[in-house]
Amino acid sequence: MLLVIDVGNTNIKLGLYKGDKLCQSWRLSVKVPRTADELGIEISNMFKVGGVDMKDITGVIMSSVCPPLNYTVEHACHYYIGIKPMTVGTGIKTGLNVKYTNPQEVGADRIVNSVAAYKLYGGPCIVVDFGTATTFNLISAKGEFMGGCICPGIKSSLESLVSNTAKLTRVELTKPQSIVGKSTDANLQAGIIYGFTGLVKYIVQGFRKQEGFENAKVVATGGLSQLILSVEEEKILDIVDRSLTLKGLKIIYDMNKKQ
Repeated sequence: MLLVIDVGNTNIKLGLYKGDKLCQSWRLSVKVPRTADELGIEISNMFKVGGVDMKDITGVIMSSVCPPLNYTVEHACHYYIGIKPMTVGTGIKTGLNVKYTNPQEVGADRIVNSVAAYKLYGGPCIVVDFGTATTFNLISAKGEFMGGCICPGIKSSLESLVSNTAKLTRVELTKPQSIVGKSTDANLQAGIIYGFTGLVKYIVQGFRKQEGFENAKVVATGGLSQLILSVEEEKILDIVDRSLTLKGLKIIYDMNKKQ
């Protein structure tokens, strides 16, 4: 079995593959500092609950946008599973030609999502990840990473707003009944959710004005992708795949495992 690990800014996502099938997945909150033993014990407990034997794991791959946790994750895997993880970074094959001024600046999560979207759904495509940040990646028909946009995340924006105002409070991020809110909470929900829907629409339209991207499909992932899908009046998101990052890690592992 293959263990795939994506270390984000808010969550650590783990997935377990048996062959090409994603059998189980879990999420842990990101806590810094954290020791390798703490993380290893949490993973061990999740495996026990899921009926997974550590001895059945034959490979591990990880991507990370949180450098302070890299050492912790690597050593937790080494101590508790007995395998040093393959890490998405410089020198690893991805199949993407990164057209960036400095390719090393591109976040591992963006590369992994782009690899999965291109491999599974073809190009050209626009990959949108609704995470701690909202990222947009533009992938050509030839598998070229052309660049993109980084915007605030939906939850991050809401948290910033309520943290810096005296009378606004946190609200549940659910589909508003109307774009015209009749209460302060409804105003917040409508502003955040419809505002981000408009942001996505505008950026997608701008990407599609680029030569060769007129018919690019939009592949979305991240915890709040379904929420945006539920409020769009005209179709913006063509595909929503909540497991896109885990699938991308599996694809990259298969490209590199012989090495």
